[in-house]
Amino acid sequence: MDPSPPTDLSEEKTRLRKAFRVARREHVDALPQTMRALLFLRPPVPVVQKIPEAAIVGLYFPHAYEAPALSYARWFHERGHSVALPRFESREAAMAFHRWDNPLDEESLKAGPFGMPQPDSDTDSVVPDVLFMPLVAFTANGQRLGQGGGHYDRWLEAYPDTLTIGLAWDVQLAESLPHEAHDRPLAMVVTPTRLYETPALQKRDR
Repeated sequence: MDPSPPTDLSEEKTRLRKAFRVARREHVDALPQTMRALLFLRPPVPVVQKIPEAAIVGLYFPHAYEAPALSYARWFHERGHSVALPRFESREAAMAFHRWDNPLDEESLKAGPFGMPQPDSDTDSVVPDVLFMPLVAFTANGQRLGQGGGHYDRWLEAYPDTLTIGLAWDVQLAESLPHEAHDRPLAMVVTPTRLYETPALQKRDR
């Protein structure tokens, strides 16, 4: 565990978020639009093999320069999986996941308190078996640097058995990241060029 005082740890995370957001934006802006459309179309076979039949798959509606996840949502939906997205009742509320019955219909989503599209209030609340997560940076051993709100950390504390998989651009790979005892590493990370299988996945498979 990092011996630095909490304030120093927080400042380091803030610095890293800023640096990796800049790198991510520059990387994505440099990609031709035609190439972007061909990336993250479907999950790699080793990922699919880890997901049980009819599992509930949690994804996210990407914003800014996050790795796109909507093609994954459609792919899983077409193969009989239930797809769920984060939903917030208010900015202060805990994150929940609600079913997105038709990932081909983005207009069925409503703007949430953070401005992101989310399932409407009349949709079913569910607990994903598998969760594909956005991130700002990651390491090869599965450490994740998120946006800083702690929403995913708190959700995973309540549902620790969920299989966690990060989606990222290659430029988001870090040699190391500051982390705390409660931080839970990802089991896998998917980038356009590589699949990272981490010690957390090996531990899960024992």
